Amino acid sequence: MITVHHLNNSRSQRILWLLEEIGVDYEIVRYQRDAETMRAPQELREVHPLGKSPLITDNGQTYAESAAIIEYLVDTYGNQLKPATHDVHYRDYVYWLHFSESSLMPPLLVKLIGDRLTEAKVPFFVKPIVKSISKQMEANFSGPEISSLLEYINNHLGKNTWFCGEEFSAADIQMSFPLEASAARAPGFSSYANIVSFVDRIHARPAYQAALERGGEYDYA
Repeated sequence: MITVHHLNNSRSQRILWLLEEIGVDYEIVRYQRDAETMRAPQELREVHPLGKSPLITDNGQTYAESAAIIEYLVDTYGNQLKPATHDVHYRDYVYWLHFSESSLMPPLLVKLIGDRLTEAKVPFFVKPIVKSISKQMEANFSGPEISSLLEYINNHLGKNTWFCGEEFSAADIQMSFPLEASAARAPGFSSYANIVSFVDRIHARPAYQAALERGGEYDYA
């Protein structure tokens, strides 16, 4: 049986969702973030040296990295969740599967770091400097980059119901986390109507709801 090493409020939620969409049995081993640092616990390093989630174990092998896990699970158990290699949308599938972490997540993480800096406990005379650095990071990099990326995605979803045309695929699952994170953190997110509709559609899927019930705490739903 597939084991999902599940960290609360993390990318591993979309792996649970994928497994619910496929309809394959799995079990969950739960891990909790440190309440202060929000880091994953040391116990995850016993599963994989980097100690990050998501991780799955299947047939004695451990797999890491969201896109790699999704590719493995879809290729092994859920071919219905990707276009055939000769399909016109197959290249779209590969593109969005990797766009999620390589293009969209980095500026979101920079914004998260900047936000955390402004909330950090530092001496009062340092606070203005920290806030200034955070504002500069957002003004000069993360803000414009996130806006550009969301506009691009919004335009794509204005022409397509799902990321690979009219058929739901694992690429939609992969794209869910950064778009949910954008909904929570990106200024003006509500103006991207096509993305808002996409997020509403994925949240309404029965498999998504089933994964929430099994996964537990997840702030982005």
